[in-house]
Amino acid sequence: MRKIAILGSTGSIGTQALDLCRRHPDRFQVTALTARGSREKLFEQVREFRPEIAGLTEGFDPKEIPEDLKFCRFIAGREALHAAAAETDAEMVLVSIVGIAGLQGVMDALNAGKQVLLANKEALVTGGHLVTELARKAGKPLLPVDSEHSAIFQCLQAAGGNKPEKILLTASGGPFRTWEKARIEKATRAEALKHPNWNMGAKITVDSASMFNKGLEIMEARWLFDMTEDRIEVVVHPQSIVHSAIVFKDGAVLAQLGEPDMRVPIGYAMAFPERIETGVPAPDLFALGSLTFEKPDEEKFPALRMARECLRDGGAACTVFNGANEEAVAAFLREEISFGEIAVRVERALDKLAGLPADCIEDIWEADRRAREAARA
Repeated sequence: MRKIAILGSTGSIGTQALDLCRRHPDRFQVTALTARGSREKLFEQVREFRPEIAGLTEGFDPKEIPEDLKFCRFIAGREALHAAAAETDAEMVLVSIVGIAGLQGVMDALNAGKQVLLANKEALVTGGHLVTELARKAGKPLLPVDSEHSAIFQCLQAAGGNKPEKILLTASGGPFRTWEKARIEKATRAEALKHPNWNMGAKITVDSASMFNKGLEIMEARWLFDMTEDRIEVVVHPQSIVHSAIVFKDGAVLAQLGEPDMRVPIGYAMAFPERIETGVPAPDLFALGSLTFEKPDEEKFPALRMARECLRDGGAACTVFNGANEEAVAAFLREEISFGEIAVRVERALDKLAGLPADCIEDIWEADRRAREAARA
């Protein structure tokens, strides 16, 4: 029996993780659940899984707890994330919060000696050097949950001492893969939220459409697998069946294939080094017929170029990239700016804030604050 705490339990990753806990009640016990503001959904999860701790980080008064849930310790505000990550006897903490808010949860869990299952890109994007050093000291390797990084991790388990030369990071291309640049820049909110393959939250879906998501994943892969950006190649693969691959020194390429369903990488991280039944069927290669691969167009999707430049620049550039993008995407979802304006605002913030340090977590919070301020301006 493994005990698990889930930060972001009402989101897409969190609910799928709980589905796996439901499928394997003899293997997993839920000790803590947190959500941002989905109060009723969290209450239902607490009723079913009966954790020790539950919390809402926004808009919640603990006095509102229903009588039948008084067995659980409810916490309001950001303190809920710390309590869930560090104050139960959970062996592992699934961090599936969107945005830089996940950074502190990851560090709290590692400081408490927990195994981190990482479904939050931004923790490594903004604080990769701090998080990986903390994981090294804790003796707890980060277990990736993103489908692409899980695929890379799975391929590395089969390396047999073969030296990895390059990461092939696959991307669906999103809904605008075949569009012209001028049309992409004028895309509507509804068009950006129509992902062809994956069911994700609004922020991640917009990031997929702009390929900012892939820029963040290049940064994440750099820290997870200690690979410089020039050894991480993005490959557009519209079918989303090959989730990523590794090119090895002897010329072999190992790839991980599967249906576009997040329960497979979540289950792999939860049960590692074992594998568990997830309810996801294997892909039918005969039905698929063919798998295709393309080079990404960095003119249409400038986030890829900017991400590599940020990694080369170092300091807090990646934090600025992330914070400015979060603000710009939020403005786009409120229909205040055009789709094309997202990349423009991020690039202007990077130009304005070049050279900021990232030597400690306080530097990162300050760079994030200034990036958001610059993007709003």
